[in-house]
Amino acid sequence: MSPRTMRLLAKPMLFSSALIWGTSFFIMKNALDVIPVFFLLAIRFTAGAALLAVLAGRRWGRFTPDCLWRGAVMGAFLFLAYSVQTFGLALTTPSKNAFLTAVYCVLVPFLTWAVVGRRPDRYNISAALLCVAGVGLVSLNEHLSVNAGDLLTLLCAVFYASHIVAVEKLSPGRDITLLTVFQFAFAGLYAWAGGFLTETFPARALADPAVLLPLAYLCVMATTVALLFQNVGQVWSDPASAAVILSLESVFGVLFSVLFYGDPVTGRLLAGFGLIFVAVVCSETKFSFLRRGRSGRKEPV
Repeated sequence: MSPRTMRLLAKPMLFSSALIWGTSFFIMKNALDVIPVFFLLAIRFTAGAALLAVLAGRRWGRFTPDCLWRGAVMGAFLFLAYSVQTFGLALTTPSKNAFLTAVYCVLVPFLTWAVVGRRPDRYNISAALLCVAGVGLVSLNEHLSVNAGDLLTLLCAVFYASHIVAVEKLSPGRDITLLTVFQFAFAGLYAWAGGFLTETFPARALADPAVLLPLAYLCVMATTVALLFQNVGQVWSDPASAAVILSLESVFGVLFSVLFYGDPVTGRLLAGFGLIFVAVVCSETKFSFLRRGRSGRKEPV
């Protein structure tokens, strides 16, 4: 496809990723009841790598040996992010897991500063303060303590932010589809190792037809399609727009968790979600859409 077509498709692809991931929180919560974390991720990433390897087709002619180490690094951050998030999901509600994961959007500018030396601006700092306040409202209980699931989810946000910085650092000049194949393959390899070292293979659960449908959705849609759309959308979209669109994942996650999983919604939780969402928008857009609106408004004659 032409560059113009790819730029037109980039934002719809990012929006689709956010929508798919928003549905995956409550589906993955149910799958975790019968499949251990590492084996669930191993199956997801291995299936994703196999499907995408077939879809890559002629792109394999662009393979270069450095795709291996680049994919290994990107896959390591992806594996850490998903595994920590999944362990956190087992210990907290899908809606809280969805919104706390969105903290990664605020962390990206600070990690970029550490990696490439670009300092965060006042909007990034304001967003960080708003985000901390929002996380406090979402996570702290009446005894001012945070549960282990919330802490793990916040840690996963650090790894997600690191993954985004790694993709931006390692993907220029390389075929993003092939990099995604190796990213999935290595993430799956790490997960298989973790599973066989620490867990029992869920043979009985995998023979249950009721488990296969949600597992297929996680493998095909939430892994292969959504992550490919994210990687391609990031390449053909500006970072600010990409991050804001991807942050809608948390909104969809809460919506579907409330509708289908029955998560409780309180005033304090909604206030925390609101602060985190404003923090993401502040960090990634710097409220430029408000300034454009004021400067572009026509006064009545």
